[in-house]
This record gives sequence, structure tokens and C-alpha cells, in this order.
Amino acid sequence: MKKISSLLFLVALSCHDSVQAGTNPWARVTAPAVLGPVAESIGSYTAGCLSGAVQLPPNGTGYQVMRLSRHRYYGHPDLKNFIETLGQSAVSRHLGVLLIGDMGQPRGGPAPSGHRSHQNGLDVDIWFLLSKQAETRTLADHEREQWSAPSVLRDHSDLIDSRQWSQANERILQIAAEMPEVERIFVNAGIKRELCRTHAGRSWLRKIRPWWKHDDHFHVRLKCPKNGRYCESQENLPAGDGCDASLAWWFSAEAKAPAKKQPPPKAPVLPARCDQVLYR
Repeated sequence: MKKISSLLFLVALSCHDSVQAGTNPWARVTAPAVLGPVAESIGSYTAGCLSGAVQLPPNGTGYQVMRLSRHRYYGHPDLKNFIETLGQSAVSRHLGVLLIGDMGQPRGGPAPSGHRSHQNGLDVDIWFLLSKQAETRTLADHEREQWSAPSVLRDHSDLIDSRQWSQANERILQIAAEMPEVERIFVNAGIKRELCRTHAGRSWLRKIRPWWKHDDHFHVRLKCPKNGRYCESQENLPAGDGCDASLAWWFSAEAKAPAKKQPPPKAPVLPARCDQVLYR
């Protein structure tokens, strides 16, 4: 009976995704497209696409992919290599197994949920939960769908929850930030503040950037690939470790004020080359 209910749960998720995909051509394609001899990240992280995407295997050394029903486990080969390398580092240092959330769609592009990033194959979400269970076994499909990424903050505040946060979390962020291909890593401002408390002045903190939400996962963004002529880089990071007035703003009344209602954002204008990717 339990197996049947799990199957029904997965079917329901699949149907929900299908409804969303019906209005988004990028979510309807099920396989990558290849325009040239090498993979191409095209456009920006928030308005782009991907040629020559590769699929991250659902299981690997030091990582397992969650939410397989979403089909967002594609990315540029650089992203696949980054995840595999970080997973190997996690295992070798006995930090736990990385649980991988969203990467990108088979050809990148806008997601049906309206989430703006993860479009050109260089973004990945990684849960703060470093699973000890996954060290000894492969997670079942229903576990990958039903498990939630726990917040590492206490009761929806800006304060770190010591029951969920550990030195292993700090170490994983440091290892990732010190990898040269990483452009920046987004975390909740409360997490950035905790890192500033324990590691102020460390050069790798420059890449750790505060952003709304991101209290249950961190978002890694890679640099544009070498010779990536169609990839649009993000602006340069500010100098310093980021443990200054720019961080203090995130805890101000202005930063915490409820956002004013605004019309839904318009669909991003993608580079012309993305038409070739989509309709290949």
C-alpha cells in the first residue's frame, strides 16, 4: 500500500509539471540540442539557454540528485565537473553527501515556475542538508521527492539554528568558494553574517553573497566558460570580504519591508541564438 501511495505521489507531481510545461516551450523539450563541437552557455544567467548540455547522473561519489521528476539535472559540462569534484571533496573529508537540487533544463531557458536564474547551464542549488543516510545507501525515488531541505535559521528569523548548522556546512561553502571556476555563491544574509563572525577577513568570503531566501540551500554560480563567446558574464564582485555596511543593510527595516505588489515580470528577451537551440 505504501508503494502504491508513493507511485501516486510521483504521478501527481509529474502531472503538475506537465501542466506547467504546457505553457513553456523550454520545459517541453526533453533532450539537449547541439549547435557546435563544444557546449555553449548562451546569454546571461537570467536570460539565456544552453547548447550541448550534459546530464548529471542521479548518483555519484559524494552526491545524489533530488526531485528527479522536475527533470532539471542538466548543465554545462563545467557544472557537471564542478558538482562531481565537490562531491568527491565532501566524501574525502567525511562531511556527508551533497543533495543536489535544481540545475537547469535540457536546453536551459526560462523555467515554468518563473524562476529567473538557472538559464544558461551554470547554476546549481545544493541543500545545506549533508545527508549521512545517503552515505550508506541510494535514496529511493519517493525519498528524493518527499524529503524537504530544512532551513538552517531559527523560527523564520535571521539567527542560525545550531541544530541544523554545522562546521561541515561552513567547510563545504569554503571548498566551493575556493574553486577557481566559481563566480559567486548565494546564501541567506543570516548565514553570511555567521560566516563573517567565524571567518572574517578570509578571501573566499568575497564570493559568498547574501540574497533573499536561500536559508535551506546555497546557490552556486560558475563563471562563463573559457572561450565562451556567447556567454554574458555578471558584473565583478565588490572588493573585500563583504562583512561591512553592505551586509548590515540586509538586516535593516528597508530590506525587511514587504515588497510592493508589482505586475508579473515579463518573459526575458533571449539571445537570437537561443531560437536555434530551442527549435533544433
